[in-house]
Amino acid sequence: MADVTYETSYDDLVNEPPLAQASDAYAGAYDTTEGRVFTVIGQDWDSVLAPDEGEKERIVVNMGPQHPSTHGVLRLILELEGETVTEARCGIGYLHTGIEKNLEYRTWTQAVAYVTRMDYLAPLANEAGYVHAVEKLLGIVDDIPARANLIRIITLELNRITSHLVCLATGGFEMGALTAMTNGFRDRELVMDLLEMITGLRMNHAYIRPGGVAQDLPEGAVAAIRKVMAQLPKQLDGVPRMLVDNGVWKDRTSGIGYLDLAGCMALGITGPVLRSAGLPYDVRKAQPYFGYEKFDFDVPTTDTCDVYGRFLVRLEEINQSIRIVLQALDMLEPGPVMVADKKIAWPSQLAIGADGMGNSLEHIRHIMGESMEALIHHFKLVTEGFKVPAGQVYSATEAPRGELGVHIVSDGGTRPYRVHFRDPSFNNLQATAAMCEGGQVADVIGAVASIDPVMGGVDR
Repeated sequence: MADVTYETSYDDLVNEPPLAQASDAYAGAYDTTEGRVFTVIGQDWDSVLAPDEGEKERIVVNMGPQHPSTHGVLRLILELEGETVTEARCGIGYLHTGIEKNLEYRTWTQAVAYVTRMDYLAPLANEAGYVHAVEKLLGIVDDIPARANLIRIITLELNRITSHLVCLATGGFEMGALTAMTNGFRDRELVMDLLEMITGLRMNHAYIRPGGVAQDLPEGAVAAIRKVMAQLPKQLDGVPRMLVDNGVWKDRTSGIGYLDLAGCMALGITGPVLRSAGLPYDVRKAQPYFGYEKFDFDVPTTDTCDVYGRFLVRLEEINQSIRIVLQALDMLEPGPVMVADKKIAWPSQLAIGADGMGNSLEHIRHIMGESMEALIHHFKLVTEGFKVPAGQVYSATEAPRGELGVHIVSDGGTRPYRVHFRDPSFNNLQATAAMCEGGQVADVIGAVASIDPVMGGVDR
């Protein structure tokens, strides 16, 4: 809904009736001391409500944009004949935040605090995709300390677990499996506590930075992660046992939201939706980054091409993420967590305090009382940032929902010239019509839940 104000003279105003109506059927109007104000409403319904000639029964259902059974502010326009969906369209843009444009006015490091807010269920995956592209442009991919890359992988896989647990919990809730929701969020809290311990925040971490990570693992982190990784499989076992062979659950998910491999390839679908169609494509295997080539893990697939198969794929991916985290913990060795080049390594020293993450007291003492050169360097690096050589690059990483692509253009300055994201939620949402049309309206909920779109990543 938008208000459009037109200027009018005082004489015109006093001669008009107090509630002048616009001639447009879609816009009411009233007069104020500032002029006539038109209240304009959406005009798309006239195009979808008018039945075709010869049609006898057709219903248009506007599901969303704020609906308990849609993921975020997603609007679904469904045309129904009885209980059958004849056409399904997605209305997006309700969560647009202008993140890509904002990046053009922030330094390369400041941008991390913006990209982490796109897919808010996978903030670390957003950070990793962006940072990997920046490091390619800087030419420092091979200079990142091994410990930093291992910590990145640990946090990324922990984040993958939390994201999949939200998908399984909310998907179960939306189809009536309330225990799946309570158990899923209960288990997610264990991992969220780990991410908060490591990064200082539960979400929107801004932890993975160009050159490494913001700070090292805190004391006791390795033991805490091992404890949760040992505990999690036992707790997670309840949901599979409850649903995998559950006749009601299988009836609600088997054959629903069908999309085969040909459809996935035509629409550019990646992630669990693609792997449920039988193709074991995973960027961590196909184009390894951060050292994923050193890890032994499987890429789960099914051949069911439906909601049930995507449920199974995500369950097994959680197990594989646990497997990767344990291997990364075994590989950890003492060392730096930020690139040696001090012209890039910003901020220099951080610590987690009662108010979250910030500069350590030792670092503040050093720059404020011991070294004028260190203070000048810190000031210039924080306010101006570092320069990235002119050029462009595309980088792909495996986010929980599929391939996250980042295209960055640099003009050689301290800010990005252009950043564009290929968010997997945006691409995967294209499958909504193919999955839903021809099916029952009740099955739309399960199909959309199995896509697992996050509208922050769709709209950006």
